Amino acid sequence: MENISFFLQFAQKHIDKSELFQTVDLYEAQDPNAVLTCLSALARKADKFGKQSIGPKEAHGEKRNWTDEQLKQGDSIIGLQMGSNKGATASGLNMGNFRHM
Repeated sequence: MENISFFLQFAQKHIDKSELFQTVDLYEAQDPNAVLTCLSALARKADKFGKQSIGPKEAHGEKRNWTDEQLKQGDSIIGLQMGSNKGATASGLNMGNFRHM
């Protein structure tokens, strides 16, 4: 159990807390999925240590520098997420009403 706690101390420095497992999960085989999640998370970070990583490459993000003019232009665009007043609607549907033929 001591080796498991050493492993968890190392893993805690490099992966998110939500991806860690508890010692009993491995020692008593209570939650093998949590153990596998932790190992997969560490495998994604292996390229930091000069080893071949397993799984998808992690994205590091990109900082965007927008000017005030570009931000104002974005306010005038109406996106598709706003909805539309054209097309098929659910008006005229009555739940539980029988069919009129």
